[in-house]
Amino acid sequence: MLLQGSGAAGPWGWLTLLLVACAARASEITFELPDNAKQCFYEEIVQGTKCTLEFQVISGGHYDVDCRLEGPDGAVLYKEMKKQYDSFTFTASRNGTYKFCFSNEFSTFTHKTVYFDFQVGEDPPLFPSENRATALTQMESACVSIHEALKSVIDYQTHFRLREAQGRSRAEDLNTRVAYWSIGEAIILLVVSIGQVFLLKSFFSDKRTMTTRVGS
Repeated sequence: MLLQGSGAAGPWGWLTLLLVACAARASEITFELPDNAKQCFYEEIVQGTKCTLEFQVISGGHYDVDCRLEGPDGAVLYKEMKKQYDSFTFTASRNGTYKFCFSNEFSTFTHKTVYFDFQVGEDPPLFPSENRATALTQMESACVSIHEALKSVIDYQTHFRLREAQGRSRAEDLNTRVAYWSIGEAIILLVVSIGQVFLLKSFFSDKRTMTTRVGS
């Protein structure tokens, strides 16, 4: 069971639970990570269990985050700084609570949206007798092939959704910058135009003054 723990900056962030599959205890979560914040998660894992941690920053800043994974004894199993995305697979060396944290403490004003997928254990066989010595029937083999193909389709769909969300975030950020730049250019053009009008009026007023003086 995946547990959430607050980081050094307090219980920041809200969690959106996308999927919790108990077959292999796979958890997919997307959450907000504010600036100067740290978010930790905890998982009870049995020795010898194969686990995979995969994460990706969807939006915010340079799309990077610090990630750290620790064992029950406090040993650092994985540590990366300012990564946009990564995947790490390990086998639990002992029973206990494993801790992995995402940190945005290096950012002073930009919050991030982070997605991670933490899989504990491997998927059970589709059929209880799949590991038997005799060969599977043609129907069972077809079901196993379809099952594996559907799992691949789910993985591809997840990655494409993440890339779509990241691309949308980049496009919205670019659109905001273009809008601000256009407003700035419009203000500069307005100021220059008004300045030119006053400059031309000053030329004509100076000429009229000189003409009046000559006539007098």
